[in-house]
Amino acid sequence: MNRSELIDALSTKTNSTKVDADKTIGALIDIITSTLKKGDNVALVGFGTFEVRKRAARNGRNPSTGAPLKIKASKAPAFKAGATLKTAVNGTKK
Repeated sequence: MNRSELIDALSTKTNSTKVDADKTIGALIDIITSTLKKGDNVALVGFGTFEVRKRAARNGRNPSTGAPLKIKASKAPAFKAGATLKTAVNGTKK
């Protein structure tokens, strides 16, 4: 499902316009992004948690030349699914 399909589904589910659904999705993405930029997590109970994971600096190799290179430390956004979402996807009972 891409963004436009998500907008269609949200507008149908909430009986709202596609413009309102697009604004809602945009606002949600902005809120999650700004919260993660501050270093905080966004926890949606039963759905999952958006969090920032730190990656340590490490040595790597250039895949085309094989030359060693240093990879800087970085932060990466991550999503950890909640128990309710996992059981819904797997079709098992809780």
